[in-house]
Amino acid sequence: MNRGGLETLIMNIYRNIDRSHFQFDFLVHQEFKGAFDDEIIRLGGKIHYIPYITKIGHFGYIKALNNFFKTHQEYNIVHSHMNSISGLILRSAKKKGINVRIAHSHSSKHGTSFFEKIYKKCVSLLISSAATHFFACSKIAGESLFGKRLAKRNTTIIKNGVDLNKFIFNNETRDEIRKELEGNDKTIIIGHVGRFQEMKNHTYLIDVFSKLIEKKPNALLVFVGDGELRTSIEQKVKNLNLTSKVKFLGIRDDVHKIMQAFDVFVMPSLYEGLPVTLVEAQATGIRCVVSENITREIDLGVGLVDFISLKETLFSWVELLLKENDKYINSHTLLKLNGYDIVTTTNWLEKFYSNFSKQSTSFIN
Repeated sequence: MNRGGLETLIMNIYRNIDRSHFQFDFLVHQEFKGAFDDEIIRLGGKIHYIPYITKIGHFGYIKALNNFFKTHQEYNIVHSHMNSISGLILRSAKKKGINVRIAHSHSSKHGTSFFEKIYKKCVSLLISSAATHFFACSKIAGESLFGKRLAKRNTTIIKNGVDLNKFIFNNETRDEIRKELEGNDKTIIIGHVGRFQEMKNHTYLIDVFSKLIEKKPNALLVFVGDGELRTSIEQKVKNLNLTSKVKFLGIRDDVHKIMQAFDVFVMPSLYEGLPVTLVEAQATGIRCVVSENITREIDLGVGLVDFISLKETLFSWVELLLKENDKYINSHTLLKLNGYDIVTTTNWLEKFYSNFSKQSTSFIN
């Protein structure tokens, strides 16, 4: 439970849900403390740990899951956010008699290497018989994990709502953060929020920025987030002599403030489900330049998203990033109307969960 788009979504729901009636506990796959752990405990939740497949292998993981559900029979609902691996999780939950088992897809692609893709495809086939309900953040995410037929027939789209009250533009906040970033009124700040993973395509973004800086020497590129590829991206920045122009802010708990300093938000991803950070950027009111590999559903109807293919030249990306635009559109009314307020998302889930229990309900997420 570190700071990422999915984790932030779950925590926003957890903060807003009626915890006198619903309680979330968390089954996670890392043994070190996460950024949200203290808050989870403070809100009454428990955190359970089991090793991930890559550490204990396929059969070791199944054994760990079976043992967990055997020793924790207090749960009414299992809501799995593990994409393909939900097949294994929900099968174990089904064996132990948990009646409500939700598979929730958050990505449009599953696996990077050939072996990983084959393995995840195989275990995802278990979902259709192990899950009782099928959720997805977007149409493409549902089709990718559940298949087109099942996705069309049985999948419910759960919109990645955000806390709109946090994403209210404020000029004083913008000036404060830009000062922290060593920028001024003339500085063009290109922003990106996301884990340093292959799917986010950071190396391509560095290539784009290396061309942009030739046209706009006063530009800055700001990364918010952490991950296994951060060191290699930092090395590439160093090799291109861009160290003074690229800021690595790491994991932050004030993303809603940092975004206000951006002139444009960029996401050249290889694939996505429906990124929470792009919902947040539109809630902030800033223009977004994203790859065509991201579902068109991410354009929330407020006129802030420009799509561009990764097959286009780097200079085409530069031109789009530097396009003149009216800064900071007030988008909250339209986002609420389209269901991207976290209150709307939480209210729908409360009604859904209530169908299965008139008393207190316990969850394992």
